[in-house]
Parts: sequence; C-alpha cells; structure tokens
Amino acid sequence: MTEIAAPAPAEAKAHRVRRRVPTRTPHQAVRPGARLGGPAAALPWVLPAFAFVGVLLVYPFFRSVYGSFFEDNGFTSSFTGIDNYTRLADDPIFGRSLLNTLMWVAGTLLLPVLLGLLIAVATHRPRFGGLARMLIVLPFALSPAATAVLWNFMLTSDGAVNQVLRGIGLDSWAHTWLLEWPQNTLSLIVAGTWQATGLNVVLFAIGLRAIPRDTVEAAELDGATGWRMFRHITLPQLRAVTVVVVGMAVVNSLKAFDMIWILTQGGPSRSSETLALTMYRETFRLFHVGYGSAIALVLSVIVVASSWLYLRRQMPDTGWAKS
Repeated sequence: MTEIAAPAPAEAKAHRVRRRVPTRTPHQAVRPGARLGGPAAALPWVLPAFAFVGVLLVYPFFRSVYGSFFEDNGFTSSFTGIDNYTRLADDPIFGRSLLNTLMWVAGTLLLPVLLGLLIAVATHRPRFGGLARMLIVLPFALSPAATAVLWNFMLTSDGAVNQVLRGIGLDSWAHTWLLEWPQNTLSLIVAGTWQATGLNVVLFAIGLRAIPRDTVEAAELDGATGWRMFRHITLPQLRAVTVVVVGMAVVNSLKAFDMIWILTQGGPSRSSETLALTMYRETFRLFHVGYGSAIALVLSVIVVASSWLYLRRQMPDTGWAKS
C-alpha cells in the first residue's frame, strides 16, 4: 500500500489561506471631527460663550437702540420716533460733552502716548532705566478712584498745587482748577495722563526689547544715531505696539467716566461732562431713559467707527480691514 507523503512545511504554508489585515493609508486617517459628529459637535462648547455675549452685549445694545425711539421716564413710555436724536442737535449740554470728549481723545494721544514712547526710549539703555520705569509705572497700579481722590487734594482751590504756587511767589498762577471750563477738563486730562502713562511705558518697553539686535547694529555701522536711529529704525519697528497703544488710548478716552465723576461729577453746571457721563446722568439720575439710550448709541457709533477707521488705516493689508 502506497503511503501519501505529508506536504512539506513550506508547501503547507504556501497553501494556507491567509487572512488579510486591512490597512489604512495616511490620507484615510479618521478625522477627530468625523469621529465626534462633525462641526455640530462643537456647539455644546460654544453655546455658553454665545449665550454669555448675547445676554451681556448683544441684547443690551439692541434694547438701547429700540429704547432710543421712546420717551421713557421709568414709569411711562411713548413712541417719539427720532425726536431724541433731533434733540441732541439742539442740546448745548450734549455739544459741550461732545467737545470735552474730543478734548479727552486729543489729550490722551498727545500726552500719555507721546510721553510713554519718549520715556520708554530714554530709559531703554541707561543703567538705572529699569528703576526710572518702575517709578513711572507705579501710578498705574492705583485705581482711578484713588487717583481721583489724590488729585482732588491737589487741585482744589486751597489744594497742594495752589499752596505751592503761592509759597514760591506765583500767586497769579493759582487758579480754581476744577471750577472753570476749560481748565477743569484740561486738569482732568493731566490727572488721567499721570496714571495712564505707566502702562504705555511698559508696552513700548516690550516693543523695544523685541527689536532685533542685528538691525540696530547694522544701522549703527551705517552711522545712524540719535534722531536718525529713532526715526528710521526704532519707530517703524514699534508700529505694531503703537497700534495697540493708540487704539486702547482712544477707546479709554471715549469712555472716560470714573475720574471725572469723583473729581467734579461733571460740574460745575455740567461743564466737564463727557458723553459717557452725560449718558449716565440722563439715564440713571434724570430718568430720561430714551434720551440716554440715544446718547449711548451715538457714543457706541463713535467708538466703533473711530476704532475701525484707525485699524483700517494702520493695517491695510489684512483681509478684514478691506471688507
């Protein structure tokens, strides 16, 4: 009887049915969004943020727009159309508030921003520059309320400023700094400058440290020193920081409130009010809610328009600025 030989191990391996394991190419990798349900999976995470912004920003804005077309004293309300806006043109208090607001914007740009830039450049390399910057930055650590109390002690009729002027024989220079326009508004701007300059010094100092050392050394080898170095090297390199500083200064000056309220409460005879303070007084003190809403809308339009125009001019290459 002939025996059938068993297949060799190699032959058995060749005839064995192999189960192929599916492989995944790199372009077929599972995306996290597909595994979690696509873009809709992000909704539970962003809805709280949308709700927060909607409740605190979007709804109050549209509610103010709606309320500006009504005469509302807190108890009764009647539709008046655009009467609140036409009233703005005939209101001398609104005109003075608008003028004071523009003075705040100009003063904030000329004093805190310019002083911050000059001080940051002057203290960038000297040995004790860090100590000088620290002394200048210290007022920024104070709250606006504390700053207002300090300057109230200095600017009253018998305050420290007038006493020093009289003590050195300059009696004619002594004034009632907070009781006459435009001295009161200018005095408030000086007080705001004393506090705000420190932050600008810090921001410009950070920008100076970010300037490549190679650029400065190359300019020095080409003979650039002093004003030429500042104008052609330092200032262009600080453009990004300057955009931030100027933008913050404009917005802060347009919404100036706390220091003015503590020092003068907008007086005397509402001569030192800004738009923010006029809006507050009309809405919450005189209960002219519709008129206050109209002022608030005008202030919002000014803030948004000025910020957008400034950023559009400073960053013309960005896509959103062209839209």
